[in-house]
Amino acid sequence: MKREHPAAFLQFSDPRIYTVIAVGLLLLAMGVSIAVENTRFGLSLMAIRQNELAAEAAGINARLWKLRAVVVSGAMGAAAGGLYACVLLVVTPDAVFGVLVSAQALVVTLFGGVATVWGPLIGAVILIPLAETLNAELGNIIPGIQGVVYGLAIIVIMLLAPEGLFWTVRDRFRKPALATPAPLPVEPIAATAPAAATDGTPLLQVTGLSRAFGGLRAVDEVSFTVPRGAIFGIIGPNGAGKTTLFNVLNGVLAADAGTATLDGEAMVGRKLHQIARMGVGRTFQVVRSFPRLPLLDNVVVGAYGAGLSDTDAVRAAAEALNRVGLSHLTDVPAGQLTNKGLRLMELARALAGRPRLLLLDETLAGLGREECDDVLAVLQRLRAEGMTIAIIEHTMHAMLRIADSLLVIDHGRVLASGAPREVVENPEVIEAYLGKKWLNRCST
Repeated sequence: MKREHPAAFLQFSDPRIYTVIAVGLLLLAMGVSIAVENTRFGLSLMAIRQNELAAEAAGINARLWKLRAVVVSGAMGAAAGGLYACVLLVVTPDAVFGVLVSAQALVVTLFGGVATVWGPLIGAVILIPLAETLNAELGNIIPGIQGVVYGLAIIVIMLLAPEGLFWTVRDRFRKPALATPAPLPVEPIAATAPAAATDGTPLLQVTGLSRAFGGLRAVDEVSFTVPRGAIFGIIGPNGAGKTTLFNVLNGVLAADAGTATLDGEAMVGRKLHQIARMGVGRTFQVVRSFPRLPLLDNVVVGAYGAGLSDTDAVRAAAEALNRVGLSHLTDVPAGQLTNKGLRLMELARALAGRPRLLLLDETLAGLGREECDDVLAVLQRLRAEGMTIAIIEHTMHAMLRIADSLLVIDHGRVLASGAPREVVENPEVIEAYLGKKWLNRCST
């Protein structure tokens, strides 16, 4: 019995049938894309695209989600390519891998807008008919005019709308007004920190932790213990290695030596998202947000990273926003928040993952005095709830008000540790911060 080639089933005498099939595949692809966009899958991809480090620090496995995206997009590409080959009949490298063919999909996506279902469709509706019409009318006079159209489209979009037509138009006509900030539901903190609700047992233990960059030892055999339920402050001059220490602790950088354990469980050697899943929340020196996502979605990412279900994730995100006093801004894109709002949003995202330990890197940076008081009040309430916090901060008066103990790092090494008042009166600490001239003046 003679077998027909599979492509023979897609050969039609009426070319309009190919159009019907193409439209059907387009609708199917859009349906899949919309379904992805409105699920955990799509939100994770959006977070990874806008700030991959923040997404991983929230517990998102970026590599896994990227592989899933490749599989889904590959399936769509395979379906489109199969139909295209049947239409062409004769497949040649130039026909399917030529510069114009390869660039076409990229250009229409950039022109319409990336990271949205409608962007590629908008770009295709505008550019492809324009290019094909000009090619039919002027192709004999100006060979390669299609390439000229796509080239001009890239130049125009880069100059006038770098994120594509979709986002530019949407931002112009959809600008939600910021709500009036609601007062934080916390009491003002006292001039000195009250005793922490801690039993003194260690939650985080670090021993001999080291990290070098060539000949520079940014973290040099650092050891300390963070008691459960306490606020542990880490201070030191600029460039002392404080942020590098946090980066090693939560997996952004690998340690060269030493150990770190969270409640007896090893942290060193694990990946960033794995440490987040252990119960370590992290904020950054420079706020890392997902600027195009609403505030609620920014925080939901942290709950997704903790492995919560969709319903539980939304509930945890709403609870976290309420704890930091941002529940009135849930629908506002993060890109429209003030510096204080961004700092609190990042803290809420860390809280949504229900961490056992918070690593806060200069949470008060760039804030005014009243704004600092608001954020410090939130941290005080978190400690009263039993949260363990390790915080890097340069604002000394703030650390004296909330920290139960301080660790001073200078040139990557531990310079001093102990009660806040004892540490700041230490001559070596004064010299590290203000220099020998100031130390001599104080001593006289």
